[in-house]
Amino acid sequence: MTVCIPPKKNRKSKPSYSWHLYKKRYLTENMFAKLKEWRHVATGYDRCAHTFMSAIHIAAGFIFYLKE
Repeated sequence: MTVCIPPKKNRKSKPSYSWHLYKKRYLTENMFAKLKEWRHVATGYDRCAHTFMSAIHIAAGFIFYLKE
């Protein structure tokens, strides 16, 4: 695995990290945080897998469209 979190500024030996991987990781974490705001998606009230996935797709579409 490659390191994708930048080290603290006051660290003496700073390991290298991939800025591009860190940016992708940041975007992924934010997407999951925004999906959790949709309570029915986060708690999984839908009993069927295809219904649950369609709810996730709808939520992701709204999040992408609104793009706060």
